[in-house]
Amino acid sequence: MNHNAPLPPLSPRPLRHLSEVHRRVVTAGRLRTSGVSVAEANEQCRPGGPWQQILPGVFLLHPGPPTSEERLHAVLMYAARESAAGVPAQPGAEEPHHPVYAEAMITGLAALTLHGFSSTPSLLSLDRIDVLVPRMRRLRSTRGARIVRTSPLPPAEQVTGVPVAPVPRALADAVGELTDAGAVRRLLTEAVRGGHCEPAAVVRELNEARLLGRPHVVDAVDSLLAEGRAIAEDRLYRMVQEYGLPDPVWNVDLRLPGGPHLGGLDAYWPEQAVAVELDTRAPRQGRRQEDDALWSEYARKREHLERLGITVVHITPRKLRDAREQQATVIRTALMASGDRDPAAYVVVLPR
Repeated sequence: MNHNAPLPPLSPRPLRHLSEVHRRVVTAGRLRTSGVSVAEANEQCRPGGPWQQILPGVFLLHPGPPTSEERLHAVLMYAARESAAGVPAQPGAEEPHHPVYAEAMITGLAALTLHGFSSTPSLLSLDRIDVLVPRMRRLRSTRGARIVRTSPLPPAEQVTGVPVAPVPRALADAVGELTDAGAVRRLLTEAVRGGHCEPAAVVRELNEARLLGRPHVVDAVDSLLAEGRAIAEDRLYRMVQEYGLPDPVWNVDLRLPGGPHLGGLDAYWPEQAVAVELDTRAPRQGRRQEDDALWSEYARKREHLERLGITVVHITPRKLRDAREQQATVIRTALMASGDRDPAAYVVVLPR
């Protein structure tokens, strides 16, 4: 028995139509379809035999340890619905470009490694691989596979032909199993600094997972939000430079002469009375009143400034990342339209 001969002579229907990995990792159901009974499969898995059962109902058709690719597909085969576990329903049918695993995707640390994180362990070093399934599925965690349930299941992303949870969801599932504050902080920082996702998306998933009550997670989130604001400010600065916008004054406070404080702004063009404000809010569990108060403050400030004739452009970090040219056009349009508006009230501009 070698790696290129997935079934012994007893099989009347070889699995030549399968992809390479699916010739080495096969479910009990697929073996039965190919004419291999449970007793025959168990015989092949005897001590010293050519096969091994690495998960309930999933067989590795060669001796020796599985590769990381084989482990990933074995976990997915264990968790996915059998009718769509990566192979055509009829022998001789076309093999799909990517294996199809119904209602199952890799999540947690393994997913982050697949997404390209450098601060996560290698796949081979993980004792168990997390797999995300619908809440109502009747599955148990077992050796090599930890079942994580959710409702609804997020859209999977294909990475190296494997369905993987989006980064924010994978982060939440990984953080839920970590107690080391340094490890949590490194993961969250890499997610934002590496451009994988925005802080608000991470905080939203951590909130949904009810992890924001853990002190070491809260500390990491505070660092994450500070990191996210710094990155957003840098993107705003580079947008102004790259798209040839006039230089604004940066990070200023506005006041009425001899009057009240009007609020802080990330960028301001005094001659055109155009302001940019970054929205880096991230709703957090148990802080609904605080979040509502912050949003009300944003709205009041914007309304007050616009009554004074100041145009306020509201930009999120995600828009700066994904639609920078569009945001530059919005600001340029506001600057060009300033000549058609009534003059704005005089305000005092101070460093923030």
